[in-house]
This record gives sequence, structure tokens and C-alpha cells, in this order.
Amino acid sequence: MPDTLHGHVALVTGATRGAGRGMAVELGAAGATVYVTGRTTRATRSDIGRPETIEDTADLVTRAGGTGIAVRCDHTDPTDVRALADRISTEQDGRLDILVDDTWGGDHLIEWKPIWEHDLDNGLRAVRNALETHLVTLHTVLPLLIHRKQGLVCEITDGDGMFDNRYRGTMFYDLVKSAITRIGRTLHHEVHPHGITAVALTPGFLRSEDMLDRFGVTEDNWRDGITKDRFFAISETPHYIGRAVVALATDPDHARWSGQALSAGQLAAHYGFTDLDGSRPDATRFITDAYYGDKPDADAADYR
Repeated sequence: MPDTLHGHVALVTGATRGAGRGMAVELGAAGATVYVTGRTTRATRSDIGRPETIEDTADLVTRAGGTGIAVRCDHTDPTDVRALADRISTEQDGRLDILVDDTWGGDHLIEWKPIWEHDLDNGLRAVRNALETHLVTLHTVLPLLIHRKQGLVCEITDGDGMFDNRYRGTMFYDLVKSAITRIGRTLHHEVHPHGITAVALTPGFLRSEDMLDRFGVTEDNWRDGITKDRFFAISETPHYIGRAVVALATDPDHARWSGQALSAGQLAAHYGFTDLDGSRPDATRFITDAYYGDKPDADAADYR
């Protein structure tokens, strides 16, 4: 979808790596100006300690065909977020079309233990990094969209309706991801009267930079990771959810989705886009059947 978002302005929070980077790059490939935020820059690293930077993401956005603008922002700090919103307003004459709310920063804080065994400081920091940041961003940035009476807000989470009545293994992680899904659904009631579409959106089994490292593979040989976890066979690149965001943003009737919890696989089936390899992985359907359902021997290839 080249140049379909030319002239549009997007903000992708938490865009240093992973889904955030993939969404920013695909918005750039569609021609958008994309502000990318995070805490890791070429000068300083966040406590996560990974090497990817927001400047690298901005460069990738520009190389893809858009305009990437890197802004170091700690989304737990309302002053930082206020400065970000003011900068976008000043530089873009008050225009913001797309808000992708993707802050997370909790992987290194989550322990797969019962709440009474989980380190309390780490758990509360995860809630602050991954949930409070979404609320601060919405409170501060939404007025830019409200002023224009149009736009798209994507609350990026982990899991669509598949997890509505299922536990995710540890309390703090379950709380954060369930709450963000809930925000994406209920925000509809506040913003829809102002012409804005709000959704919760999830990738499937994401092959982020961190996940590739954990499996000891690269994007070129990622299938070798299936020997460690057969569910890796349904995994997808960060570009897949990026194409889901572009599909929503370029749909003149995207309001039909407002208030729903959606997945990249679901939107791929509807809009017809694919992952980089030309497949359309549907992780929700595969995991529901093969892990939770009555098809333990299901072949991931049948869900791509």
C-alpha cells in the first residue's frame, strides 16, 4: 500500500524494537510521517539493556518511504509526554491522525510465579511501565485527535478475545495485558462521539529481536526454533501487525471495528495482506485449537 498514508502523521510509542518498530516501519512504507518514542537512544540505554534504538527505528521508517522522527520519551513521566504532544502539535500544525499506544518494558520484570512469590517491586514496576504509560499517553495525546474530530487509536496488547476467560500464567502479566485490551474496547465509548476509532490490537507469536535471541535463531533461519517449541511454527514478523495497523488506517470505514479486540491474523484474513513471507498466520485460531482445544496434533501450516 505505497503512499496511501502520505500526508498523515502517526505516533508509535514504544517503537524501539519489536512490534513497535514493525508498526512504525510499515506506516512509513505507506508514506506517513511517524514519531517513534522509547527510552533507548544511541547515547543512552534503558534498564532493558538491549541495543536497538529509536534512532535506528526512525531511519528504517525513512528508508521505507516515510519520514521517521525519533523522540526520547519516558511515558511514565507526564512532563515528558506533554513535551512530546506539544512538539507534534507545533511541528505538524496540530495534526495527528494515528496513535499506536505500544509501551511495554515489562519482559525483564515479569516472573512466572504466584503473586505471593513474585518480587513485589518488579511486579509494580511492570504495571507502571506497561499500563500506567498507556493511561498517561492517552490523557495527554488524545486531545490532538479530538481537536480534529478524526483518527485511529490502537492499544497494543497480547491476546484478543481468546484470553477473556483464561489466565495467562502470572498475576502481573495477566493484569497488564487484560487491562490494555479493556482500554482498547472501552475507549470507544469516550472517543467514538468525536469521530475517532479505538481498538485493542494484538500480534500473534511475535518474532521480535528478543524472541529470536531467546530461540537462538535469526530471521533467516527462524524455523530452526520449532525444535524448541512447536508453537514457534505459527510465529510472525513484527511487520505483520504493522500491516494490520496500515490496513485499519487506510480503511475509510475503520469505525466498524471500534471497540473491538482484534488480531493481526484476523485483520489479514479480512483485508488480504500477508506477512513478509507471503503467509497469513492466524495464531489465535491455532493456539485455541492446538493448545486449548481438541486438536493437539494440529499442523501450524494449516493456519498460515
